[in-house]
Formats: sequence, C-alpha cells, structure tokens
Amino acid sequence: MPLLTIVVPAHNAEGYLHRGLVPLLRVRHDIEVIVVDDGSTDGTGAIADDYARRRPDVFRVVHQANGGHGGAINTGIAHAAGDYLKVLDADDWLSIPALERTLQTLAGLEQHGGVDALFTDYVHDRVGKNNRVSRFDSVFPDGRIFGWEDTERFSRRQYLMMHAIVYRTDVVRASGLVLPEHTFYVDNLYVVVPLAHVRAMYYLPVNLYHYFIGRADQSVNADVMLQRVDQQLRVNRLALHALPSPAAVASGEIPTPLYAALLHYVEAICAVTSATLARGGTREHVEARNAFWREVKAESPWVYTRLRRGFMGASSNLPGEAGRRVTSIAYHVARRVVGFS
Repeated sequence: MPLLTIVVPAHNAEGYLHRGLVPLLRVRHDIEVIVVDDGSTDGTGAIADDYARRRPDVFRVVHQANGGHGGAINTGIAHAAGDYLKVLDADDWLSIPALERTLQTLAGLEQHGGVDALFTDYVHDRVGKNNRVSRFDSVFPDGRIFGWEDTERFSRRQYLMMHAIVYRTDVVRASGLVLPEHTFYVDNLYVVVPLAHVRAMYYLPVNLYHYFIGRADQSVNADVMLQRVDQQLRVNRLALHALPSPAAVASGEIPTPLYAALLHYVEAICAVTSATLARGGTREHVEARNAFWREVKAESPWVYTRLRRGFMGASSNLPGEAGRRVTSIAYHVARRVVGFS
C-alpha cells in the first residue's frame, strides 16, 4: 500500500496539467497519483493516460462523466489506497523536496500510530504579483504530535485551506464527506467536514503546495465568483450545517480550539460571499445576501452573532451607500486574506 495518495481532479486541463504531474515523476516510492479525468473534452485524458503508461507504479487514471470538482474528488477518495490523502488541483503543483520531507515524516509518524492530519505551509503563486507564503508556525507546535489543546488562535491572515492539509484517509471516509457535484468552492467543505474529526496532528513547516492564482477562467477570479455566487451560497450553507453543535463543545466532545478554528474558517468564506453579493450591487444580489443571513440567524442565533460580530462578517455587511463603499474595501481585503488574490 502507498503511504500517500495524491488525487488530481482534472477537467479540460491540458494547458497546465503537465506542470503538476511532471515533478511527481521524480518521486520513486510511497505515493500513488490518481488523476480523475472529469469528462474532459480536450486532451486531458490522453495526457493522464500517458503518465500512467510511463509510470504505472505511481499513476492511475479514472475517466468519468463530468461530475464537477466535487464529483472528481469523491471519485479520487473512493479509489485511494494510501494511508494518507492529499488533493492537488490540476493547475497547482507540489514542491518535490517538500514532498520528500512530508513522506519521510509520515513514515516516521506511522511507526508511532500515525496522526489524523499533517499540516504544512503553502505558497500563493500569483501572476503579476509577488508570491506569498501562508505559514502556521504561530498556531501549531512543530516536531511532535499534538492535540487541539496545544494550538494557538489563528490570526486574521491565517486560514487552514485545503492546500495546507494532508488527512489520514480513514478520517476523511469516517467523516462521511460527500462533496456536491457540479459545484465549485467545495474545497471549503473538504476542510470543514473532516477537520471536525481530527484530534492527533503534526505540523511540518515546509512550503509543500503551490496554489496558482491568475487564470482568467479560474473559479476564484473576481468576476467568475460573482457569476457563481449561487454556488458559494450553497457551499456556505453546507459548511454551516457541518459545524458541530455548541452543545458538543460544552460537553467536551468537540475541543474548544477546534470549534474556534472551524468558526474562524466559516466566517471567512461567508464574509467573502457576502461581500461578493454586495459587489454585485443589484437588488437581487442584496436580497440574496440578506436572505442568507436571515436564514443563518433563524437556524443558529449563536453562530449568527459570532459570525456577524467578527471583523470579516461585520465589515462585509454594512448597510447604506457608505456601507457599500466600506464593504467594497472589505471585499478586496477579504480576498487577499483568504488567498483569492
């Protein structure tokens, strides 16, 4: 069995798939790479098949009808044979020296029973801008297995996005994660749902994941996000429903720092969506934003208060013309903070 499965969801990715797969040819052991060709109509499937022919010991390809990003990740999880799981989007790539250190660390951890998740730093590779590294050395101790009681609070610029996480495969499956098909932004659910089940952790301060930002058709492009804001709302609702109950926190079933980390993340994605709707500016956009927050308040008044009183939530929901101007500024701040620009 491989130590690590890398799932690569790929739809019409022929223009950049090589960038992510070529470096993985250099890894000689302990990994499998599952490329899920998600109904591509270009050369993506043929490119993936060529890698599988060249290195059948490493690369596997699953061809399927288009199910969207979530459907492709679901398929990858179902086929994963590794003890641990990493999702690599088709337009991103991994640092091979950092990957080798990650594999060495996971192998050592397995000798002591393993962990539920390993966290790394990651790089925002931004077209036309300086790259930026998201680090977690102020949140997690390094060099040892730790629990949530050993962690510090996340700052406003620290978000544990999918790019930072290597999950134990069994934890992902036990969480019951099933991502919605034909929906973008599901990587937010990939963070929230399994993370609620994570207890034993390890932090390795290496820049493993390179998160590419700059394609005009990319899902996190500002104009594309506005066009797909209905999908953001859907993911936000699912993320909110996935949060553990305050009663589970009060009973000790869910560690308080874990719950705080989940709320911190969900606040950010809700704030970005709220500010995106404000940026749209039409009556329909504003009503959709207000309806979303009314729904949150009705379902969970405590969570509503927590999210709206936070810096991100408050600054992205101010009323009136002056409020819209402030919200516009907050929108750009939120995108930079979360890592969409």
